[in-house]
Amino acid sequence: MDKTTLRRAPLAIRASLAAALLATFGCSALKTPTAQSIEGLSPSGTVSITEDYVAGVGGGSGTLNYEGKTYPFRVLGTIVGPGGGLSKTTASGEVYKLADVSKFPGRYTQTAGKAGLSESGEKDLWLENGDGVIMHLQGTSKGVMLTFGKEEIFIRMSQ
Repeated sequence: MDKTTLRRAPLAIRASLAAALLATFGCSALKTPTAQSIEGLSPSGTVSITEDYVAGVGGGSGTLNYEGKTYPFRVLGTIVGPGGGLSKTTASGEVYKLADVSKFPGRYTQTAGKAGLSESGEKDLWLENGDGVIMHLQGTSKGVMLTFGKEEIFIRMSQ
């Protein structure tokens, strides 16, 4: 499938492809940051994300505010495990350890909590990519999702 065909494919197909790629690469070496990971650091910028999950595969969009500019981006994600259910997450917060906007895109991993049924409510999300960029987001989730407690998202900057 070439790049143009992929861009025209429905979101569900693109999300499924992303989920397959994420599953191929696994939840490997990326770790979940904590408050201690950013202790004493000032935020590099702010971010907001809206993401919908259907049967463990998600897609959405967001904006990064960095050095006085706004950068839109797309999000594809997957919940590790059986992934049954529907969920919509809206979150915003700070970005840390971002020295260059080119280091923002990529694969982020986070531990969503305990395995089991994740229901609507407040979310406190900690994510880190392979370049060490950390996002600490707070928001809400509506819906129900079955999870093993781990999720990955892939961020791609919009054109």
